[in-house]
Amino acid sequence: MLKTEARRKFKSKRIALSNDKIEEQSIAIANQLLKLKPESFWKNNLYFHLFLSIQEQREINTEHILNILFAKDKEIVVSKSDFEKGEMINYLLTENTRIKKNQYNIPEPIDGIEVPHNKIDVVFIPLLAYDTSGNRVGYGKGFYDRFLEKTDCIKIGLSLFEPIENISDTVSTDIALNYCITPKNIYSF
Repeated sequence: MLKTEARRKFKSKRIALSNDKIEEQSIAIANQLLKLKPESFWKNNLYFHLFLSIQEQREINTEHILNILFAKDKEIVVSKSDFEKGEMINYLLTENTRIKKNQYNIPEPIDGIEVPHNKIDVVFIPLLAYDTSGNRVGYGKGFYDRFLEKTDCIKIGLSLFEPIENISDTVSTDIALNYCITPKNIYSF
């Protein structure tokens, strides 16, 4: 399947889900995350990058994952998009971090303590679709691919849906996932 076709198909599938169903599946994804093995995953990784959900895009509710990370005493990093450079700037999420939606309704930190890319151990990645090889389809701007090429981290996609067989038009700058977590499964690539 081509990226444009996957993007269109899975945006439609998300729109068809009720708010209650998205919430139910978001909780299921958070529960699946707790099953991620080996135990060293939790022990050896400190800095976790988490996207803040865009409700208008019907993304999973990452608040449940946020609560898990706080409970496990992890440092949580959130990003702010620099649309002129096409890059993300990462900030430590603290009780003093002020969040505001940008012009695309993406919740972002206004300012804070900047975290270098190389400190981040795990990145949770929003996506619309992914295939059985770990290739993903995002919104098409390449922010995450440019960010991920600068860090050696564990890349975990979060999806409301199971994988498709193949994304046929991947390019060399596309960064594949290490895992994808759905309400029913954990996929390892």
